[in-house]
Amino acid sequence: MFGREPEEELEDMQSRFVHTVARCKKYPGDGPNRFPVDDSHVPWSVPFPEYKPVFYEAPVLATGPVWADDPKKLESIKFNTIDGSTKIDRTSAHGPYTISQDGYPLNPMGRTGIIGRGLLGRFGPNHAADPVVTRWKRDPNTHAIVAGADGNPVLQFVAVQRKDCGLWALPGGMVDAGEVASATVKREFGEEALNALELPPEKEEDLKNQLDTMFDPSKATVVYKGYVDDPRNTDNAWMETTAVSIHDSDGSLFDNFQLQGGDDASKAEWADFHPGMELYASHTKFMNIAYEFRKKEVVM
Repeated sequence: MFGREPEEELEDMQSRFVHTVARCKKYPGDGPNRFPVDDSHVPWSVPFPEYKPVFYEAPVLATGPVWADDPKKLESIKFNTIDGSTKIDRTSAHGPYTISQDGYPLNPMGRTGIIGRGLLGRFGPNHAADPVVTRWKRDPNTHAIVAGADGNPVLQFVAVQRKDCGLWALPGGMVDAGEVASATVKREFGEEALNALELPPEKEEDLKNQLDTMFDPSKATVVYKGYVDDPRNTDNAWMETTAVSIHDSDGSLFDNFQLQGGDDASKAEWADFHPGMELYASHTKFMNIAYEFRKKEVVM
């Protein structure tokens, strides 16, 4: 892992960083407006007697999808553990989180203005994984690494355009029960950036072999693991992710891949990364970490 450890990250977040995307005025989709929470009242440790968060759970949750908790069985949910019977990971990368007196987990980053699960399926942490797939931008004639206006090498990354909000993002997704993050990043990259779900059977095996080579654990490095400042977060449900970096140093690893948006992504393409550029949720943060680390290997 070349970011900081989750415990260090959360300590820094709680001392300096205040989640903002998770307090956006209107909850995503058909959600309501959040109860306003200013920066000073985000921490649970700060008294806020006027706080009256709005309850919201997306209608789809009432249909009982397999990826969602049953609120009628809240008392049986084993928070802060990996449930042995369901294999659902209820742990946080940042350590144990608080359970309220009425049995609901509390967002470790503080108030959001919404209670319930919103669009998320699980009470507590909802785990995702994000592949940070990168290469150096190269001159098509000389194959030399291209430098930007600042003199630094230009890092390109695989970006997908989300169907739900139109923002550009990393091609990640939710970790299934019992699944490890390394398997999720490989599956999600295939589904969202290569349109693997639409491939004919005769091509599936070839793609699987290519992905196995590309996502070899020896080539993968964890960029970040922990809380995500996500617009879907609520007081009782929040996103956490493991961002995994796969980097093509010599420009040959990804030659056989034809990017094509699929599943939750309408488009997929190689994009030039610019520090501070706007990406979905905390994806800019993940790319900043990867960029600062990777550019050390190149001397312009």
